[in-house]
Amino acid sequence: MRAPEVAVVIPTDNLLEVLSEVLQNLEFQQEAPPFEVVVVDDGSTDGTAEWLRSRTFKVPVRIVVQKNHGPAAARNTGVLAASGRWVAFLGDDTVPSGGWLASHREAHRQRGDHPLLAVIGYTGWHRRMRLNPFLRYINEHGLQFGYALIKEKEDVPFNFLYTSNLSLPRDLLLAEPFDLRFPHAAWEDIELSYRLKKRGLRIVYEPAATVSHDHPTDIGRFCARQEKAGYCAVVFYRLHPELGPFLGIGPEGPPPVPPEAPQRWKERLVRALQNGPVATPRLWEEVLRYHYVKGLHRAWRELGAETEKEITHDTQESSSRVAP
Repeated sequence: MRAPEVAVVIPTDNLLEVLSEVLQNLEFQQEAPPFEVVVVDDGSTDGTAEWLRSRTFKVPVRIVVQKNHGPAAARNTGVLAASGRWVAFLGDDTVPSGGWLASHREAHRQRGDHPLLAVIGYTGWHRRMRLNPFLRYINEHGLQFGYALIKEKEDVPFNFLYTSNLSLPRDLLLAEPFDLRFPHAAWEDIELSYRLKKRGLRIVYEPAATVSHDHPTDIGRFCARQEKAGYCAVVFYRLHPELGPFLGIGPEGPPPVPPEAPQRWKERLVRALQNGPVATPRLWEEVLRYHYVKGLHRAWRELGAETEKEITHDTQESSSRVAP
């Protein structure tokens, strides 16, 4: 058996039902390079580790178990456990198409296997999802993903480095691991991308490398996600204060939280309309922005006493640590 060229790293946490489909599709990749799969079980309680150990897979699968250290630490763990020159990331809820890995590998090959190249693919909704205008909007226009906003496929901005569907050289991730200070799965991939861009990384978009995202959501759940994103944005800002305008944070801190009463009315309205045929992007943006700003303010209160020097010192330490 040839040594793997690529390691597919998948962090997982209590999503065995979908993870099993992800792994099944990896077993039947078409024209793929030699590869291995590294599954990092981040403290699942649904029998994931036991199921993985009981299975015999058609491709090499390495299983690593850690205790609730979060997706950033899980990815770092997977990178350290991996072999091969490239790492390809999937989520435990992003099911790859049959030609997914071949498309990633070919995208690197066509560009000379450059050591400072990352490839993102397209993440669409799974066929099981009940699509509506809201889901289409957050996938295409920058609230979850932003594929419709990509203007130049050969030079994609740093804020499009989505770990749901990504490949890049392993050496880059060993030199610049994911930062462990992010308490939620928000912004940690974009912060990594920002550091890698400073090293000269180029990101290209290969839409043929497709995965299907099986992640049920609605306006209520996405509002909760946006509060977490707002919180993590403050962590990002304190590491890279020059990105304040990008993150929506001014020199004096976050913008004011809008009055609550009108926001409650708007949120009730979008909840009532979310499964209908009419798109209301301006209203969605206002409601989700409100929750993002709430997250900014909560983090600003809780993290405001720390100095940038302390943040930088702690970050450097956390970046060098990987969960056992």
